[in-house]
Amino acid sequence: MSRTIPTINTPRITLRAMRREDFPRFAEIWATPEVVAHITGKPWPKTRSWDAFLRNAGHWQIVGFGQWAIQVHGQANMVGQTGFFFGSRGFGEDFDPYPEAGWVLDPSVHGQGLGLEAARAAHDWFDRVIVGPSVCIITPDNEGSLRVAGALGYRLLRKVKMDGDLVHLMSRKGPLL
Repeated sequence: MSRTIPTINTPRITLRAMRREDFPRFAEIWATPEVVAHITGKPWPKTRSWDAFLRNAGHWQIVGFGQWAIQVHGQANMVGQTGFFFGSRGFGEDFDPYPEAGWVLDPSVHGQGLGLEAARAAHDWFDRVIVGPSVCIITPDNEGSLRVAGALGYRLLRKVKMDGDLVHLMSRKGPLL
């Protein structure tokens, strides 16, 4: 499946396709200790960032959805990413078959509500175009992401160990009514 990546505008941000020239900023975000503290715990080297960057593009081409770059209006560079992907993590039939949602923001824009605004816009698109359940993984001490997930309708499915750390597997049935 090949799909044109939609552009989504909200009052403060644009969700858009990632472009080749976004890669240095993408790699910089994923090399930031504060960004990865609740995800992998270790800043990513450029090679891992490049693999993830290409995987994001491939999701759109193969399954018709993926991650968008988050760009604040009036700023040139992306400040994060949000969207959906298949993680194929081996957590079982109540988790693995469903698109996994994710959102990441550079710390310079934390605390402004941009994460929720971006993730809500991505979920609104998902609810209209893809339709169906989605899942996400959040560490129990990532309070900001837990608030975003709750606002989007995610509920705790169960707690599991991932790479030795406790994480919350969360699921969302579909659009909030």
